[in-house]
Amino acid sequence: MSDIVEYSVDTFDIIKQVNEDGEEFWHARELQKVLEYAEWRNFNSVIDKAKIACEQSGNLVVDHFVDVNKMVRAGVADKEIDDIMLSRYACYLIVMNGDPRKEIIALGQTYFAVKTRQQEIIENYDSFSEAQKRLAIRNEIVNHNKALADAAKKAGVEAPVEYAVFQNYGYKGLYGGMDMKAIQEHKGLKKSQKILDHMGSTELAANLFRATQTEEKLRRDNIHGKEQANQTHFDVGAKVRKTIKELGGTMPEDLPTPEKSIKQIEREVEKKKLK
Repeated sequence: MSDIVEYSVDTFDIIKQVNEDGEEFWHARELQKVLEYAEWRNFNSVIDKAKIACEQSGNLVVDHFVDVNKMVRAGVADKEIDDIMLSRYACYLIVMNGDPRKEIIALGQTYFAVKTRQQEIIENYDSFSEAQKRLAIRNEIVNHNKALADAAKKAGVEAPVEYAVFQNYGYKGLYGGMDMKAIQEHKGLKKSQKILDHMGSTELAANLFRATQTEEKLRRDNIHGKEQANQTHFDVGAKVRKTIKELGGTMPEDLPTPEKSIKQIEREVEKKKLK
């Protein structure tokens, strides 16, 4: 059992380390304790699954899982033990292959997925303005919604009206029962206005996580049938909502609606380019 009792987003930042080149990493032995794996051999089997996922995704395992040795105190003597330096992406793959019954695993999935996605969007994401973050995440959602639509189609969601229903199930899970129309009304938007264009970066990040995780689950679990696909989207949305609550975050429907839409920001960016 981990010594850390009250979990938060800081739980994983506390054990994060930075090397001489300014690159962040985590030690597997420390991550093992945080993720509440009592025995190394059990945790090592999760790492092995993560390595396979890393390889299958087209990444080099040695770039994300680096074997190291370190000295630890054992009674009155020191002994050398095996350890692994993990990248953020490696940690993400580990928590995605961890025991889903553990509360800390669910928190870790959110933390590493969102942080990894932010890092993929742009290295200096944290230095971006709120408008820049919104643009970056919104563009990511556009790209991933295409992949989500493809995964849904392979699962049996084919007609446009069926996909609209499928999308609503995801929103209902994340927004506590509210579908797209209800969210639109809640935000005070017109029928012609897209709800994703009127979300702040935090709300957009939650929706990006919902989309990416639903796509992965549809493919990974080989989901077949519209009903199963719809339920999967709802369940993922509900899990993201549950994790936000456990983290003490604001529910997505309670987050403020930005004054400017994504379209307005895009027009302002284009004007600056022309000057």
